[in-house]
Amino acid sequence: MAYVTQQDMIDRFGEQELIQLTDRTNRPASTIDATTVAAAIGDAEKLADSYLAKRYALPLTPVPDVLVPIVANIARYNLYGERAEKDSAVTRNHKDALTWLKDVAAGTVQLEAAGVASGQSAGGQVQVSAPERIFSRDSLGGY
Repeated sequence: MAYVTQQDMIDRFGEQELIQLTDRTNRPASTIDATTVAAAIGDAEKLADSYLAKRYALPLTPVPDVLVPIVANIARYNLYGERAEKDSAVTRNHKDALTWLKDVAAGTVQLEAAGVASGQSAGGQVQVSAPERIFSRDSLGGY
């Protein structure tokens, strides 16, 4: 199940930005290359899944709303590629998205996804195996 659509990307970042990032054939850029957008979104979703799989059964159904901007920011960064400046909002949002995904994987952040939490093993009991005691209160009673 898709977390983000091309329309989500347009709604968040504007059609003009997507045109500029994806149209590599027309000069000046005039159309969104849906294949390029789909590839960036697909890569972002796979990356998100790699973090989510640690705590949740995939695919997530329904997709939690909080996941949409996270994946969208990663996809946007993918579209920018090397054009993303080090201190830009695009790079900062990408780093924040990865930090959030790491928090989900660590269990610091929980998703509102009904019935999908994977079976994490709870803290088990410590088991000790040792030989029989040689010295005890009874065996040393006469000393």
